[in-house]
Amino acid sequence: MTDGALKRHRSRALRVILALAAGVMFAGFFALGTWQVLRLQWKLALIERVDQRVHGAPLPAPPVAQWPQLSAENDDYRRVELRGVLLDGATTQVLASLERGIGYWVVTPLCTPDGGIVMINRGFIPAGVSGWKPQPAPAAMTADACAGATASGPVVRVSGLLRMTEVAGRLRQNEPARNYWYTRDVQAIAQARGLGQAKVAPYFVDADAPTARAAGPVAGEQPTGGLTVISFVNNHLVYAITWYALALMVAAATVWVIRDARKQTS
Repeated sequence: MTDGALKRHRSRALRVILALAAGVMFAGFFALGTWQVLRLQWKLALIERVDQRVHGAPLPAPPVAQWPQLSAENDDYRRVELRGVLLDGATTQVLASLERGIGYWVVTPLCTPDGGIVMINRGFIPAGVSGWKPQPAPAAMTADACAGATASGPVVRVSGLLRMTEVAGRLRQNEPARNYWYTRDVQAIAQARGLGQAKVAPYFVDADAPTARAAGPVAGEQPTGGLTVISFVNNHLVYAITWYALALMVAAATVWVIRDARKQTS
C-alpha cells in the first residue's frame, strides 16, 4: 500500500470513528432535550392542577382510612376543612424564612373526631417581635392525650391547604432534643411530643387567615395564617434548548471536521 493510500485509509478510519462518537453524543444530547420537554409538560400539568386545587372549594380533610392512599402529586395543596381540638401543650415552632423576614411556623396537633391527629400550621410569627423567641420543648404527652382534650377542650374549625409532610433538609437536620426544627416533619414532631403511638396524618394543614385568628394567640403573639408559599422551579424549557443546541453543535462540528479531512486527502 502506497503512502497516499495509507494516508487515505487512516483518514477514512478517523472519519468513521469521529462520526460514530459524534452520533453517540448527538443521540445523548437529543435524548436529554426530549426528556426535558416531557418534564416541562409534566411540570405545567402539575402547576395547573395545583392552581385548581388552591382556588377550589374546600373539601373535608381526608379521614384516617384514606391516609395510606395520599400522595403529593394527587393531594398536595388541596383546600380542605376539618374540626377538632387543638393540643396547645404540644405546639412546635419550625424555623421559616419568608419575604417578610425570619420567624417561625407555629404547628399544633389537632385531635379529630375519628381518632386521628393532624398537625395544623397556625401561621407565621416573626422572630424578635414583641419579645417572641423559640419556646422550650413542651413536656412529652401520651398517645391518648386526645381523649382528655376532646372531653373538655373547645372544638375549632380549621380550613386551609393540605400539605404533605416535609422531609429533613440536606444541609440542616431537625434536632428534636434541642427543639430546633427546620422542616415540618409531622411524624418526627409527633414522636418528639410523645404522640408517636397515635394515628398521625401524613400531612399537615396550612391554616388560612381566618382560622389562624380564630385559633387564638400563641405565647402572647398572634400567628399570621394564609402565607403558604406556592412556588415551582420550572427551568425545563431552558434545559431542553441547551441540550438541543449542544446536539446541533455536535452535528455541525462533525460535518465541518469530515469536510476538512476530505479536502486534506484529496
